[in-house]
Amino acid sequence: MITFLKGILAESLPDRAIIDVAGVGYECSIPTSTFDALPEEGQKVHLLTHHHVREQEQALFGFATTEERDLFRLLIDRVSGIGPKMGLAVLSGMKVADFKNFVVNADVTALSKIKGVGRKTAERIVVELKDKVGVTAAWQEARQRPSLPKGQVLANDVILALINLGYKQVEAQKAVKLALEALPAGSEAEPSTLLRTALRSLTL
Repeated sequence: MITFLKGILAESLPDRAIIDVAGVGYECSIPTSTFDALPEEGQKVHLLTHHHVREQEQALFGFATTEERDLFRLLIDRVSGIGPKMGLAVLSGMKVADFKNFVVNADVTALSKIKGVGRKTAERIVVELKDKVGVTAAWQEARQRPSLPKGQVLANDVILALINLGYKQVEAQKAVKLALEALPAGSEAEPSTLLRTALRSLTL
C-alpha cells in the first residue's frame, strides 16, 4: 500500500498532480483543497495518499492533510453509495471543518449544495455517519478543543482515528483509556505512540 509520496511536483491541475519520485511519475487524483496547497511545479512536495484497488484498476488519491485523507476514507468506507469520485467532490466542495459541523448539526441543506451530492445522498451521509460508528459524537467533542485540557484533546484525536479505522466509539474510548493508564507517571505520549498502544489492546 502506498501511504505517501515525497518528491518533485512535475505537474499539477485542479483535479490531479504528478509527483516525480526518483524518476518515477505517480499520478494522483486530488481535491481542489489539496491543489490550493501545492507548491509551484518543480518544487519539493509531500502528499499523503490513499491507494485504491479494484478488480481491474488501481488509483492513487492525494491529500495535503491527514484530516482530508481521513474524511475521504470515512466517506468511501462507511457511507453506502459514495465512491472515490464523490469523496473528492465533498472535499472540493467545502472545508473539512465545515463538513463536520454540517453533519453534527444534520444540516442536509448545506451538504446537498456540494456538486454531485444532492439531497438524498446528503441525508444518507448524516444518517450513516451518525448511526453507524458514532463519528458525530467524536466530532462534537473535537469542537470543544479550546476549552479542553491538552491530554483530552490528544485522547479525542486518537479516538477519532480509531473510529476512522472502523472501530466503534465505545471500543475506541476504552482502548485509549487503557493506553493512557499504561503511560509512566508524569509522561506525555505522542499521538502515534498512543494510537499504537490503543491498537494493540484492541487486537488482543
